[in-house]
Amino acid sequence: MISSITAHLVDPRTESAEGAEIWAAIEPESLKILGWDHQRRVLVFPVGHPLLGWRACRVTGCHNDGRSALQLCPSCGRRWQAVVGTDFDTFLATPKPVMRCIGVAPCAVEGCKRPAKTTRTRLCVTHEYQKAFRLKLPLEQFLTHPEVVPLSAFGPCEVAACTRDRTGKGPYCQQHAQRHKLLKREPAFDVDHWRRTASAVSEGSEVSLRGLPDRVAAEVIYGIQHRTKHDVKTKYLMVRPACDYLREAEVSTVEDLPLDTLPRTVRVFLTSVVKALRRRRSTPESERHNDVWDLYAFGQSGNLTFTGITQQWLREAVKRWAFNDLPRRRGSNVSNVVQQKINSVVRLSESLRLQREDHGGDLAALSRHDITAFLNRLAYLQDQGEISGYTRLALCRSARQVLGGIHGLGLTDAGNLLHGLPSSFMISLDDLPDEPEDSEAGKDLPAEVMQHLCSHLDGLEEMTSADLRFSVELLIDTGRRPDEIAKLWLDCLERDQDGKPVLIYDNHKTNRKGRRLPIPEATAAVIVAQQERVRARYPDTPASQLRLFPSTSRNPAGNRPVSDDWITDRHRRWVTSLPDIHVPTMVQEGGTQVTKMLPFDKAKIFPYAYRHSYAQRHADAGVDVTVLKGLMDHRQITTTERYYRVGEHRRREAVERVVVMQFDRHGNRVWRQAKALLDSEHLRRAVGEVAVPYGGCSEPSNVAAGGQDCPLRFRCVGCGHFSTDISYLPDLEHYLADLLRHRERLAAALDADEWAKTEAVPSDEEIRRIRRLVDRMKGDLNDLSEEERAQIEEAIAIVRRGRGKIVGLGLPRVRQPLPDLRPERTA
Repeated sequence: MISSITAHLVDPRTESAEGAEIWAAIEPESLKILGWDHQRRVLVFPVGHPLLGWRACRVTGCHNDGRSALQLCPSCGRRWQAVVGTDFDTFLATPKPVMRCIGVAPCAVEGCKRPAKTTRTRLCVTHEYQKAFRLKLPLEQFLTHPEVVPLSAFGPCEVAACTRDRTGKGPYCQQHAQRHKLLKREPAFDVDHWRRTASAVSEGSEVSLRGLPDRVAAEVIYGIQHRTKHDVKTKYLMVRPACDYLREAEVSTVEDLPLDTLPRTVRVFLTSVVKALRRRRSTPESERHNDVWDLYAFGQSGNLTFTGITQQWLREAVKRWAFNDLPRRRGSNVSNVVQQKINSVVRLSESLRLQREDHGGDLAALSRHDITAFLNRLAYLQDQGEISGYTRLALCRSARQVLGGIHGLGLTDAGNLLHGLPSSFMISLDDLPDEPEDSEAGKDLPAEVMQHLCSHLDGLEEMTSADLRFSVELLIDTGRRPDEIAKLWLDCLERDQDGKPVLIYDNHKTNRKGRRLPIPEATAAVIVAQQERVRARYPDTPASQLRLFPSTSRNPAGNRPVSDDWITDRHRRWVTSLPDIHVPTMVQEGGTQVTKMLPFDKAKIFPYAYRHSYAQRHADAGVDVTVLKGLMDHRQITTTERYYRVGEHRRREAVERVVVMQFDRHGNRVWRQAKALLDSEHLRRAVGEVAVPYGGCSEPSNVAAGGQDCPLRFRCVGCGHFSTDISYLPDLEHYLADLLRHRERLAAALDADEWAKTEAVPSDEEIRRIRRLVDRMKGDLNDLSEEERAQIEEAIAIVRRGRGKIVGLGLPRVRQPLPDLRPERTA
């Protein structure tokens, strides 16, 4: 006879309309994987499933969960710790001794419906009594005796969650009978409540949902399905206690259970179930009215929080702005970008709350004065060191954008939410503070730092993984953004018509797919090596679905990429662990500037700095800005220029180094004793000189004409207004070669008048003068120590990339080679 407690288990779909909807949302395939039976109401987690499965113990004959690192069950793990001098393979091959059986076996009498009392007797209680006290026969003879007949079952255990039958006329199975015997001694024991809420007897990987309302059972299964679809592992060891807590609380839905006091694993699982249920119901139209948005409803990840905006009218207005702004956002960082803009309005809300008697609640009473108060408060916070100058500028820009968007949506029109808000409650372009000086300059890493990092890449692999090492190599070699490298597909390497390697990547920031970047063979070799590793890790997944850097968690098929945060966090740990990196640095000492080798600030070494360094390397090598714009995949050339702009401080240091090796037209050193230039001398060099092909000219009329009105027709080496320095050495060498080559060509020319050949041929004095300049520069450069020469060469690179265009006059332009960061690589 079925008890009243278990009678409702027959059809779990009939309790409520909400429960029926959840059951309908559960896919048959999910129920099949979990071995769900609507009559029995037990989940059976499969062995070996990548997300729901478990590993069988490796010991021969043991079928328990091998959950340890050695893949041993707890029992076999204890036996392995106890044995001494036994080889591990021998231990695994030795069958596990059967000491006791976990679970229930049927009675050995054919057709008997009752459970066996023990695994040794193999008989139910009634047949065991008949065998031992009445017939007194061995088991084999007892089973064939004519008086031995099968018996009907006593019925299911009265505990709602239990899947076992009673062993006798009592109301419980053997295990629950033992539990009841102990609990009934307590004075406050409520037997009916215990029957409804007691947990089932644990058996293998089974999880009993009996005793739970149909809706709760459906919610648990739906939550497991949702986690599986998002590649989250779900173990029966976290689901089983979660169901016990739900049964104990007697809730009608998972969302009614308080989660704060639950154990962490249970809380994590039930939190994901609640999130899945809310997402099932949420739509953009419903989510937009909440104060915290789950962006899953908008096809994005993450959350948006508006609770920091205390004025109700302002909060609702910002929600409408965000609802309108979200479809325009792309990439993987949408929630952070939009939340930063919302946070700027949180600052504005805070200012209104602190500085107005009505705390900003009356929108019609607002005025320009409140905007001014907000701007002054940001200035105060910057002065107090609570925010940086860049943060202050970013907050002003974001608040201006949001307020402008609110006005643009027409919310201030008659009949709308913000009707009555004064038009003066706006942040204008003139209200924005000045951009911090050189905010973009200097983000590129010095060559010494890059070489130091590249020399420690093997340590990065040992400390973290090969995946991270290869991703950092690609960041350095290609200059792509971290999220672009993180999300590369496995087949990201192609060859162009000439057989040269090309990287195929997606520009997520501007939503441009399939971008192509030429890369060297050494970089292509890194990609090929990573491709081979990934294919070996995921042999069954089609290559078109694999990522070059697949995530190591929640990713059984290899189609989920690592996140850029994953790269950034582990990269930071690696950089922090490295020894100090010393670079030449100009410091004030005794009123003069000297160069010392000081430790480089490791906080400046982050993945995005490799992109700046990539741009700077190519700019230093003379790559035209229009070409560099294509390499960086920028839409505007002004954006590219910000990546390799030379800061005034660095340019000043470089000029002060180079000016020590300045020469006049005769090749004599000028300012040999100079240690540092005065401010006025820097200004004179900036406005009192004009660039000429291989130096500077201070002749007044030529300076006034921007270098286009030379009285000597650019015979610079014969002019007293001409000077040059060591940074022009490559230009002078090429110019000298050009003069010699030009003289030989004129000597071989036949079809030309003699006067024309005489006027065109370079004079011997000019050639001697240029040669003397080159020899003097090289000689003085060779006299320097290795450290001084390295500092001069670095200064030359900075000065040359900071130098504007000069008059051509047939002078060949010199492109600097890219610095060799990885000399050990052959390609």
